[in-house]
Amino acid sequence: MRLYALCDQEMLDKKGILLEQFIEIAKQNNAEIIQYRNKTADIAFIKQQLIKIRKIYEGFLIVNDAYELVDFCDGVHLGQEDLKAIDADPLKAVKILRSVINGDKILGISTHNEKEVLLANEMDLNYIGLGAYRDTKTKDVSRVLGAELDHLAAKSKHFVAAIGGVRPEDTFKHVTYHVIASGLVT
Repeated sequence: MRLYALCDQEMLDKKGILLEQFIEIAKQNNAEIIQYRNKTADIAFIKQQLIKIRKIYEGFLIVNDAYELVDFCDGVHLGQEDLKAIDADPLKAVKILRSVINGDKILGISTHNEKEVLLANEMDLNYIGLGAYRDTKTKDVSRVLGAELDHLAAKSKHFVAAIGGVRPEDTFKHVTYHVIASGLVT
């Protein structure tokens, strides 16, 4: 299993876990990527957290949504709704993003069904997040893919990160990364 650790600030706050503690746990579990997600803070606080992470973590660091902070990390991850905020056409939204962030930066998006996976194949991305695999405590899930996730992952030309309720013991044939958040700190 290759680990992509999702560092969700709301989850850390609810569980009383310091950012530094989460990063240590992720490092102990050999996380190759850490994504920092904070849906409520202002941009200055997110920037401060990215700088803290960068000081203690040498792997890939991704920021969720805040593409204006890409200079402080290795890349950006956006959900479908976040793409729509850039442009109603997801293909155009990714082109706009690529014009803002350099090609040497990682760009990933969330996908939830075959249509989104196939559309992502036409985009200049490094990976897709695909899910939700099962229900999760870190995000509201409208549809659970279950065993269908691996079948959909096989249709992607990009690396695939399984998202949503993924556990370390889960196995997939066509998935590159397990994205785990609360499972690291339960």
